[in-house]
Amino acid sequence: MASTPQRTTLEAEADGQSVDISVDCTVEERSIFLILFVIGIPALAADLEYLSLNTTLVYCPARIQTSCFPVAPDCKKMSEKIPFRREMDFEYGEAQDLSPLVRRIIANNPSAFTFTGTGTYIVGRDHVAVIDPGPLDEHHLAALLNALEGRTVSHILITHTHNDHSPLAARLSEITGAKTYAFGPHGSGRPGSNNPDPALQLDAGGDRDFAPDVRLEHGDVIEGAGWTMESVFTPGHTSNHMSFALREERTLFVGDHVMAWSTSVIAPPDGNMADYMSSLDLLLERDETLYWPTHGPHVEKPKPFVQKFIKHRSRREEAILHRLREGDRTIAEMVPKIYVGVDPRLFPAAGLSTFAQLEHLMERDIVETEGAPGISSKFRLK
Repeated sequence: MASTPQRTTLEAEADGQSVDISVDCTVEERSIFLILFVIGIPALAADLEYLSLNTTLVYCPARIQTSCFPVAPDCKKMSEKIPFRREMDFEYGEAQDLSPLVRRIIANNPSAFTFTGTGTYIVGRDHVAVIDPGPLDEHHLAALLNALEGRTVSHILITHTHNDHSPLAARLSEITGAKTYAFGPHGSGRPGSNNPDPALQLDAGGDRDFAPDVRLEHGDVIEGAGWTMESVFTPGHTSNHMSFALREERTLFVGDHVMAWSTSVIAPPDGNMADYMSSLDLLLERDETLYWPTHGPHVEKPKPFVQKFIKHRSRREEAILHRLREGDRTIAEMVPKIYVGVDPRLFPAAGLSTFAQLEHLMERDIVETEGAPGISSKFRLK
């Protein structure tokens, strides 16, 4: 039985400033508030003295995240910068009708990186495409096959090769006979990124077993029975990230590129901030009216939302430049001052985000380093 809700003060960070957020929650609930804007994931940094879960990255349910925002003015002001949406009405394993052509089944793999879990999309009526089959999970496979009963799978589309998106594609292809379509194997958009510095590894991990039957380029069109997909190359989160535009409904399946609940993780060496920013700019030139991410709810009014993402990354960049002007030279020096109030156990993840921004600054000849750039390098303004 859950304990009685009590007022809890959480120390959090936004754009380098420390804020206190008062939240009414139970002892059980306060154990999930562990992250605030670390690698762009919007959760909360909590007082670890009261935590009951012995873990660093845990799933923060949308119900609790949403309920905390109206409580304190500082928190409300912070949340207004990017109008995140985290409310979702769904049941694991159940196919949900989202539009005349689109259904979704969410895998039961919630985490700090996947939010409520991987959303697998089914597009079409009798002859369908499946987008991002998801992780190797027998329960999710059974639910997906149940939803596909009486239908023919003609295409399996992969947005990118992280372990929560593509591993189930091989099993689904074997069962249905459908071919897989993607930009390419993991790291194929950035040569050398398949052999990263161990210090640059991120929790999500790459699916290095996947290779598509059909490789896609930007602008390639896939035609199905009653639906048409345009391939929209959006590298950044990974080097092989491909979005898919459903022309009949003017919607875009954006994978992890733009999500309603969180900014995207950009983790070098396969993730690249310059690519990510260019891919955001590309979306501003398009006319889709709604985005379907693989995690979380849909994105409404996508162009203003994307513009908020661009401004958010610009603020992060300015915070890094400020630390360099103040004399900091290493990521280890910068992170505690930029991510004020964040649990130090999360600094390695924050360091990846900082390194991605520094890479982007070096590519523009604003910052330089001695020797090959790495997570432990010394940086300075040029």
